Amino acid sequence: MTKFNKALSLLILISIVVSCGKDKEANFTLKGSIKGLKKGVVYLQKDGDSSIVDLDSVVITGQPEFTLKTNIDEPILLYLKLFKNDGEEHYIPFFADKGITEIKTSLDKFNFDAEIKGSKQQDLLNEYTKVMSKFNDQNLQLIEATFLAQKENDSIAIDSLNKSTETLIKRKYSYTIQFALNNKDNMIAPYLALYEIPEANPVYIDSVYNGLTEEIKNSLYGKKLGEAVANRSSEE
Repeated sequence: MTKFNKALSLLILISIVVSCGKDKEANFTLKGSIKGLKKGVVYLQKDGDSSIVDLDSVVITGQPEFTLKTNIDEPILLYLKLFKNDGEEHYIPFFADKGITEIKTSLDKFNFDAEIKGSKQQDLLNEYTKVMSKFNDQNLQLIEATFLAQKENDSIAIDSLNKSTETLIKRKYSYTIQFALNNKDNMIAPYLALYEIPEANPVYIDSVYNGLTEEIKNSLYGKKLGEAVANRSSEE
């Protein structure tokens, strides 16, 4: 065997060992499918301390299906990112837990028509976002109506629409708070308090945190919410 062949064999052996080690470590698998995608790169990512961290990636060359893997300690929000060389970044956030999550979407509506099945946290997030989408549709209608009223200088209509917008915002906050309180034994509760309603009345944020089970308080987002509450209290 030539020196070149020996070196090549050694590299292949090392690659196999590293690959096997990675698969052995991985306790989370994302099975994805992007209809219409012929060429691109998909990434599995998470939030780092100061930037987004790549956990795994796959080059797409004709096949719409792909598999991404990583190792996680507890349920966490991850991102499926698609890079298709169009100058834009496309993300689908989802809650991952140990095991398998499946994401099916399309190239044209990557961020908007994704079907996500997997963790209990994701099931709850699906339920939450379904209601939020209705609120968002109502908000868009109010924005359009306000634009037309401003164009016609209809001050009475503008005042009425502004009040309707304020009421809608309060309803969104109220729904989110109640949803978090109703799911105090799930990591979705501190996550929503942290990232969906950070500007809500501190009394309600405290209620969400104080209502969490001890297990959830000691989770990733439970600890982050606890730190946010403590930091705010020290500033008051």
